[in-house]
Amino acid sequence: MLSFVSSWLCFIGGILPMTNKNVSASHDITSITFAVLFIGALLAASFWIFRPFLTAFIWATIIVVATWPLLLKLQRWLWNKRWLAVAAMTVLLLLVLVVPLTLAIAAIIDGADKISDLIKSIGAFTVPPMPEWVGKIPMVGKKLAVSWQYYAALPPEELSAVLTPYAKNALGWFIAKAGSFGMMILQFLLTVIISAILYATGETAASGVRSFARRLAGAKGDETAVLAAMSVRGVALGVVLTAMIQSVLAGIGLAITGVPAVAILTAVMFMLCIAQVGPALVLILAIAWLFWKGDPFWGGVLIAWSLPVLVLDNIIKPVLIKKGADLPLLLIFAGVIGGLLAFGIVGLFIGPVVLAVSHVLLKAWVSEDESAKKPSDTDLG
Repeated sequence: MLSFVSSWLCFIGGILPMTNKNVSASHDITSITFAVLFIGALLAASFWIFRPFLTAFIWATIIVVATWPLLLKLQRWLWNKRWLAVAAMTVLLLLVLVVPLTLAIAAIIDGADKISDLIKSIGAFTVPPMPEWVGKIPMVGKKLAVSWQYYAALPPEELSAVLTPYAKNALGWFIAKAGSFGMMILQFLLTVIISAILYATGETAASGVRSFARRLAGAKGDETAVLAAMSVRGVALGVVLTAMIQSVLAGIGLAITGVPAVAILTAVMFMLCIAQVGPALVLILAIAWLFWKGDPFWGGVLIAWSLPVLVLDNIIKPVLIKKGADLPLLLIFAGVIGGLLAFGIVGLFIGPVVLAVSHVLLKAWVSEDESAKKPSDTDLG
């Protein structure tokens, strides 16, 4: 009996520590699970609250990183007063971003009034006689001539019935664009406000980002953060300088061929180049105007001038971006084009940054593996 009791007590004594260990491990897993769920819920809620400001914050970060050297120069010129430099940069951003959009909205509203008047008077509209050169346009001339003659032969009532729906759709487009431009102005105002805050506290924000990067990946993380900033600055340099070169050359072509309002059209082309649309739209309309006017020679000259100007973007931009960021040219080109296709205009900056970070981390991982396999001097001896 005593042996049985002693054996039973030994068995219970062996089980209890194991049970305590299992309970402790189960408690740890439960705590970790709840902690992860709580942190995930907190991050999701934070993102949901911050989501309306996300686009403005991304653009503000890009603008501040790209123009930080300019801010420092302004600060030196303005008696080393940071608040004066921040005020000057804020006013500059307002002039560059908000004022042109406000003027565009005013032009759209004015255009909507004109379209409304056009709809009322569309019943008296008649198609003018077709110029002879329309039928001589390569590839599409015959089709254009047939369509022109068809609409010119329609009675005014039938022509009005055909054109009125298009005019009403154009009026609706103008009104919708005015509303979207209004939201864009609000986003740009948020971008300017966030940019002013980042200008004022740039060093603190940069130190925080670099500390976070070092916490994640050590010295390589810090190097990656610096390279990401250089990539953003390089892309901004490439985009702006390429836009300036393209718009100036296109403006010279317009001036040579006698197109009116060259200064305004050059400014429009510069904005289109910044938006990565390019000057093609303005150049095509100018070429069509020259042919319509009866100047096929100057129209051909502008076509010959426009072709290299349009191709210039794909040659100059990657080279200028490489000057700002020490990355392979193919990687930069893939980041710019792929980012633009994947994320829109902001992808111009996100694409190279993502590829730059991936490039640095992959390169560090490979180099560490090679250094681990490389034999030491004692091994060779």
